[in-house]
Amino acid sequence: MKTLVLFSGGVDSTTCLALAIKNYGVQNVVALSVSYGQKHTKEIEAADNIAKHYDMEYIKLDLSEMFRYSDCSLLSHSDKEIPHESYAEQVKEANGTPVSTYVPFRNGLFLASAASIAISKNCGIIMYGAHADDAAGNAYPDCSKVFNDAMNTAVYEGSGHQVKIEAPFVGINKAAIIKKGLELNVPYELTWSCYEGKDKPCGVCGTCIDRKAAFEANGTVDPLKYE
Repeated sequence: MKTLVLFSGGVDSTTCLALAIKNYGVQNVVALSVSYGQKHTKEIEAADNIAKHYDMEYIKLDLSEMFRYSDCSLLSHSDKEIPHESYAEQVKEANGTPVSTYVPFRNGLFLASAASIAISKNCGIIMYGAHADDAAGNAYPDCSKVFNDAMNTAVYEGSGHQVKIEAPFVGINKAAIIKKGLELNVPYELTWSCYEGKDKPCGVCGTCIDRKAAFEANGTVDPLKYE
């Protein structure tokens, strides 16, 4: 079974990629990296390096035009500042609405695009790294189990029953993902999670805070050096 993995170069998607490689063999896995107009290229550079590490088939797609109307703080054309606080604090302030780093329906667009490519590449499965921490408090509604189940139904039916979506981490948190990744020898030193595009991760944006805490929960230290 060939598998297409949505791959950003971050902790979650790289662990998902490693899991797919373990389950199906690297020759049967295609990595798909998507540009969406983010403020920096560090994620894509990380994805490039990880794909080289695994010596695998790797596709890049540019969907930045789709998000030109959004004022999400992650996008290059936005003047909004990226919040330097934990997701828990952001969720509390958002009061049930998505956080400011939510890119409108990003996973929906990524998965729909991935479905088209999967059909063309004879991939019967699409995997992506959505997890429970991102879905909590409606921070990123397109990371929830309800969303995943609905998209799986849509893609399965819309592909003529050729493609299914799997989100292996949708019911667990980032610490549990790191635990799995350590077992899989994921090259976390090559990954990038920070929303800032500096030489080193900032250590104070939501994703940096969560990442560091996830490594600490596993009794280990993040291999990346922070500012």
